[in-house]
Amino acid sequence: MFLGNCPTRVDEKGRLKVPADHKRVIEEKYGSKFYITSLDGKVAQIYPYEEWERIEQKLAAVSQFNPTKRKFLKRVGYWGGLVEMDSQGRLLLPQILRDDAGLKGDVAVVGYQTYLEVQDIEALKKEVEEPFTTDDQKTLDEMGI
Repeated sequence: MFLGNCPTRVDEKGRLKVPADHKRVIEEKYGSKFYITSLDGKVAQIYPYEEWERIEQKLAAVSQFNPTKRKFLKRVGYWGGLVEMDSQGRLLLPQILRDDAGLKGDVAVVGYQTYLEVQDIEALKKEVEEPFTTDDQKTLDEMGI
């Protein structure tokens, strides 16, 4: 399971060095294939291919005419790409996603249980500084957290 924030860098060629804590999870549970995409062009989502296949299986059960499915597939296809981790533990982020999300230099790599998110570290800091709302607290309480 991917947990926590592990800051790292995206080099000048657009390769993300997978942080050691996350790389350990990958080596124990997954192979070297990944699907990298985004839903908004601001944050890269890195799915081990095994996890991405689970999403694809769920999508296959939904009608091809479902507008939300089509919107989702259009977005993840636009920013997405299938990649393999190299021998040095790097992943080449899709160019269009690097450009749109400003993924260069220092970035945050945050674990979301089954996938990783990569975001400009300053943008992430701004997001996490926003306080929980009353609705957020209510939702967490309903989830038993």
